[in-house]
Amino acid sequence: MLVKFRIRGALRYISHAEMLKVFQRAFARAGIKVRHSQGFNPHPKLSLPLPRPVGVESDDELLCVWMLIRDASCVMRRAKEAPNTIENVCDTKKSRNTQYAIRNTIEDRLSEQVPQGCELLSVSLAKTNKPVQPCLATYIVPVQPVCVNDKLTATIEHLLASDSLIIERHREIKVSKFRRVDVRPFLESIELDSRDIVIVCKITSSGSIRVDEILKLLEIDAEKLTAPVRRTNVQFVSREA
Repeated sequence: MLVKFRIRGALRYISHAEMLKVFQRAFARAGIKVRHSQGFNPHPKLSLPLPRPVGVESDDELLCVWMLIRDASCVMRRAKEAPNTIENVCDTKKSRNTQYAIRNTIEDRLSEQVPQGCELLSVSLAKTNKPVQPCLATYIVPVQPVCVNDKLTATIEHLLASDSLIIERHREIKVSKFRRVDVRPFLESIELDSRDIVIVCKITSSGSIRVDEILKLLEIDAEKLTAPVRRTNVQFVSREA
């Protein structure tokens, strides 16, 4: 199952691991059973394919949930008889009407359990169990009008015209605290849209560019922002498990 949602306000400060715990508890409170891993320490099989940087809002977050296949009639009957319990269905052989009803039931129950600042946008049943891989993401950087000037335009043109952009990225390794990374391949485009800087970033198996690195390259600090940085229009592709 795929759950799309947005993050706003103070909730943007929670980490990737904390966001997973938020949804684990929301599913448990909603009575929606999630498949668990095997072994001595089983845990719910939830995944956020693209971790959200702390402090960044998002309009296009994706949560992947592995659920159990049950009989659809049993799901709807139990949903009526026991409001706090829902069996889970992901069987593509079920009728569209039944799947639609199940999606709506899950979405309604889950929406009641997520905290303020998290808004569910849609719930859909995946057609395949293959994991997904993010490939593109857009970041909106709202800046003060005084910052939209010739200097910023020149900086953007310089970044896009460069063959390479070498930065030092911190790493927690005793041998060296930093490693040199060329982030130019991860910058798809940078444009000025009114008072916003719109940055499209590539995401590959070897990594991507970070939000703080983008701001540093643009010479934009927190005092020049008029609102939090926001991520939107994330594109995903299926990959082999």
